[in-house]
Amino acid sequence: MTKVTNLESAVWRKSSYSGENGGTCVEVADGFPGVVPVRDSKHPEGPVLLFSAEAWTSFIRDVKTDRYS
Repeated sequence: MTKVTNLESAVWRKSSYSGENGGTCVEVADGFPGVVPVRDSKHPEGPVLLFSAEAWTSFIRDVKTDRYS
């Protein structure tokens, strides 16, 4: 896995499903080759998890097919 040490330039985005009411959401940042930084939208200054791009793609595919429902 690629080591990411500086996320200061990260541009975070929420899911379009999160709506404007806040709620329990995660934010992801694009533009980091090989990894997807993920953080809790309620605690943006908190820790960031780094997932391999392959693991994130697999997770998103599973969510879209309701695997976790």
